[in-house]
Amino acid sequence: MTIRAVLWDVDDTLFDYTAADRAGMRAHLVAERLLDGYGPVEEALAHWRRITDAQWARFSAGEVSFKGQRRDRVRVFLGRPELTDAEADAWFERYLGHYETAWALFPDVLPALDALAAGYRHAVLSNSSLHVQERKLRVLGVRDRFEAVLCAAELGVSKPEAGAFHAACEALALAPHQVAYVGDHPEIDARGAAEAGLLSVWIDRDGVRDGGPGKSGGPGGAGGAVPRRIASLAELPGVLGADTRFGAPSTFR
Repeated sequence: MTIRAVLWDVDDTLFDYTAADRAGMRAHLVAERLLDGYGPVEEALAHWRRITDAQWARFSAGEVSFKGQRRDRVRVFLGRPELTDAEADAWFERYLGHYETAWALFPDVLPALDALAAGYRHAVLSNSSLHVQERKLRVLGVRDRFEAVLCAAELGVSKPEAGAFHAACEALALAPHQVAYVGDHPEIDARGAAEAGLLSVWIDRDGVRDGGPGKSGGPGGAGGAVPRRIASLAELPGVLGADTRFGAPSTFR
């Protein structure tokens, strides 16, 4: 099978979202004089991340709008459900100012994009919104690397649903088996892409997530495909250059 295009996740795949979020929230809590109310800073950061994950899951399930999940993150974190939309928006905007100063690509991103530029088309599929990710990619200096950016807020369907992956393939006018998907989440990205029939590549930089797709007899994708697990994007050209989905040895272990 020949791969003709690569679809990319953004947050924690191309862009170091976790580091930027932690640095931004730490600076924001200091500026807002809130650290004393949350104990150790690490506890506050972990609390923010748990709330973010929970509210993002609600957005992905269609239970709340993109702006709504942001507002609810603020209300839950502060323990102030009475905040108006305007008040929650203002608090979140102040946080964004700190968060955006910490934006950075992972070090392996530009070398990988350069290595793959001549051989593959490139696009983005994200569970965020087009406005957010278009701006982020421009600020990071890589928007022109991708011929299309597709996001759940506009598509009306989120990863890991097959419809999200298939919509991106349709935008590229390619069949799923001609497209690879690279993402950091073992379920939303890796398993979702595999089950949608794409060549699924799970970038697991920290190497600490166990029990992901393909582990202990877990389901793979169409035709028994199993996601490929890599620790660095430096490994990606080798994965794309081989037929790894049907019968070939897998590195996912």
